[in-house]
Amino acid sequence: MPDKIKLLIVDDEVKFLESIARRLELRDFDVTKATNGQDALTIASKDRFDLVLLDLKMPGLNGKQVLEILKKDHKFLEVIILTGHGSLDSAVECTRLGAFDYLPKPYELESLLEKLQKAYEARLQKKFESDQERLEKIANLATGHSALGILRELRKLDDEEK
Repeated sequence: MPDKIKLLIVDDEVKFLESIARRLELRDFDVTKATNGQDALTIASKDRFDLVLLDLKMPGLNGKQVLEILKKDHKFLEVIILTGHGSLDSAVECTRLGAFDYLPKPYELESLLEKLQKAYEARLQKKFESDQERLEKIANLATGHSALGILRELRKLDDEEK
């Protein structure tokens, strides 16, 4: 399954969660499900995901709190908010916190697939740009540093990626 887009879907409405997961699995996504924010954070800490589809209103940690933590802890992760309790204010706040997009429930599958595609493209672009920056830093290290100095700098670069 390494060629599939890894998607974490977080929603406390179990029937909705199962339905959307099934629909996206049929379209070749590698889907993992969580029914609350804390489980989503635990799952995301143990596995790497490309995208997250996140409900806004959930008991315990709400979608905004989960979004904020995910964006802080996962540099290239793109998050789409999918909610039945949306408002202009919450859309603006979620965008400010780093959400890629914000969609109301009920959703149209084609629109959701388009948003997922654009979010994945944005993720790849960010990753590519970061990789380019790292390569440039590594190339610059080769001049003007001792072998030990280069190793130290490479370790710092490696630590930044974690």
